[in-house]
Amino acid sequence: MARPPLIVCAGQELFESFFQPSQIRRLARLCRWERVGHRRFSRPFEKKLAEAHALITSWDSPRIESNLLQIAPNLRLIAHCGGEVKSRFARPLFDQITITNSPGPMAKATAELGAALLLYTARNVDYYREQLRLRSNRIYQDLHLHGAPESMIGREVAMIGFGRIGRALVDMMRGFELRWLVYDPFASKSLATRYPIRFVNLPTLLSRAELLVLTAALTDRTRGLLNRTRLAKLPKNATIINIARGGLIDLAALTKEVEKKRLRCALDVSDPLEPLPVAHPLRKLAGAIVTPHIAGSNRRVRHEMAEVVLDDLERFFSGRKVRNRVTSAMLDRMT
Repeated sequence: MARPPLIVCAGQELFESFFQPSQIRRLARLCRWERVGHRRFSRPFEKKLAEAHALITSWDSPRIESNLLQIAPNLRLIAHCGGEVKSRFARPLFDQITITNSPGPMAKATAELGAALLLYTARNVDYYREQLRLRSNRIYQDLHLHGAPESMIGREVAMIGFGRIGRALVDMMRGFELRWLVYDPFASKSLATRYPIRFVNLPTLLSRAELLVLTAALTDRTRGLLNRTRLAKLPKNATIINIARGGLIDLAALTKEVEKKRLRCALDVSDPLEPLPVAHPLRKLAGAIVTPHIAGSNRRVRHEMAEVVLDDLERFFSGRKVRNRVTSAMLDRMT
């Protein structure tokens, strides 16, 4: 069978961060491929798309509108190197052609960062680091006399969202004997028989959330979920850990709470300000930890995502069912 023509829409550096040499060779065996680095539609890009049977997109690809098949009448498959597809492709396209994504490899890596931030904040490491920056050794004497009150073991932890990332995080931290309170109106309640979790309503969760982890998708229903009113319902000195989407939180309201020293936070994402401006208070405030969206971005994860994309390309062009198709019916519950 002749190899189908395929366009990879990514700049050289981004492409090489996903595809190792062995994977590039595999791609060449599957397709006659060409890489283009366009971030916007242009006549040269459209001319190449006109002949393509498949398209690999990346985080830097342009948004694709519903007139795609007028530009690319032969296109049958779009395989996205990433998880979020709702904002990248016009909704009608999900019913017109096969669109796949590759979120699986990111779940465990994102949960890993969640575990790191949980441990770091639960043990109050930032406080002790600040004490050692002082020209004093008083902290040693205090700990010698009174001991440290902080521990992760046996704690109650609250979580909003219980999809891939949430389940991976609970599995990863089983050895700490944690008691998880979970709010997720879409998750099957049967999951409570397989995981050490208890489903509760949102008011109950907020009232008890001394440690709160966000792993939910960003949808019309969850955008701004933690607004000023709900942030005020959290216990004093509660810590919010966001490894999901920045839009789940009212960033301005959270910043005020951290400035008042009523709440603490550890954020890998921020919205509507990402990258977070260099002068933003959360970058320096005591009680705030901010990382630059590192959860699922390491090279190993990208290589695994490329493997998922290649597997679905191989399955599609050999007439088998792809494993990671996204349909229009799935979009309302996706970020």
